[in-house]
Amino acid sequence: MRKLMNAFFVAGALLFTANIANAQQKLAHLNSAVIIDAMPEVKKAKETLEALNKTKTADIEKMINEYQGLYKQAQDKEKTLSEANKDVVGKELQTMGANLQDLEKRITDARTKAQQEMETKNAELFNPIQVKADAAIKAVSKERGYAYVFDTANQALVYWDGGEDITNLVKTKLGIPLTATTTPAPAAPKK
Repeated sequence: MRKLMNAFFVAGALLFTANIANAQQKLAHLNSAVIIDAMPEVKKAKETLEALNKTKTADIEKMINEYQGLYKQAQDKEKTLSEANKDVVGKELQTMGANLQDLEKRITDARTKAQQEMETKNAELFNPIQVKADAAIKAVSKERGYAYVFDTANQALVYWDGGEDITNLVKTKLGIPLTATTTPAPAAPKK
């Protein structure tokens, strides 16, 4: 019985010590969206994506204009259809119809391919930016001794009471100048 009581007290002491250690862990929060938006690489990446989007849109618009012109030609040809030229005009209309279907498929394929290229380019441009921001966040967290850092940008945090906002520290680590236009973290709902 005495051994059981000693084991109980030892277990209680260990639990108490663990709770004290957990209570001393430092917490912080940041807004990764503000950090990433402030990175100079983001502006260049956005410009690159916009240029690619304009190019792809212009190519697709050219195909759509070609489709519309061919469709108008088919409509005009159909107006000339009569009993006397039914065979000749009918064959021309069938050819035009096949061309229109082919062009419509090419437009659909071009849109799909453009979307895939945009997604690939987006990942190619923004993944290194995200990696760089994550490295800075980890570095600041380790330097300051934070056990947990919550990101308010992804709305995963439901409640916090205090904690240090390290958004500006991470921006400084990345060499981003601090401005007065930094968006504050959203207010957390109280319990």
